[in-house]
Amino acid sequence: MQVPPSGGTAPVNIRVFIIPALITAFSLVVIWASLQLDESPPMIVGDSMQPRAFPMFLMAINLLLVAVLSIQFYRHPPRKVPLERYPTWGSIALLALFYVLTVYADMFIGIAVVMFLMCMLWGERRLWVAGTLAVVTPVAVFLLFDSVLRIRFPRGLLTNWYYG
Repeated sequence: MQVPPSGGTAPVNIRVFIIPALITAFSLVVIWASLQLDESPPMIVGDSMQPRAFPMFLMAINLLLVAVLSIQFYRHPPRKVPLERYPTWGSIALLALFYVLTVYADMFIGIAVVMFLMCMLWGERRLWVAGTLAVVTPVAVFLLFDSVLRIRFPRGLLTNWYYG
């Protein structure tokens, strides 16, 4: 279905707004589900954030990004993109590898290995860029969650070593 935009001459395809609408619906459901959680007593959470605050914060950012995406789709409708078969199926296989590494080794080993391999799969040729990204990202995630948010991670090879 084509609808002419108010200020331009090119028609806007309504189908491009299906994904933003689904993301919006998902975000609203997560916010609703988060509001159903009871607040934890201060004795349990101390001075860290309530369990329901973090998903609500993420979904608020998600809704903001969906609004920006929708505005961009309205101003410049996307063109049809040819399907990338090899990188797409490779990414699915890497997500399965991530699951296996997370369950049997450590989540941070899984993040580092999968990020490095995904960089290579999607065409990054500079090994130092892929390696830097694969090392810096898990370290930054760990420091953010452990030091700033005071959230402990499940035990694994590296987290057992760190937590003692």
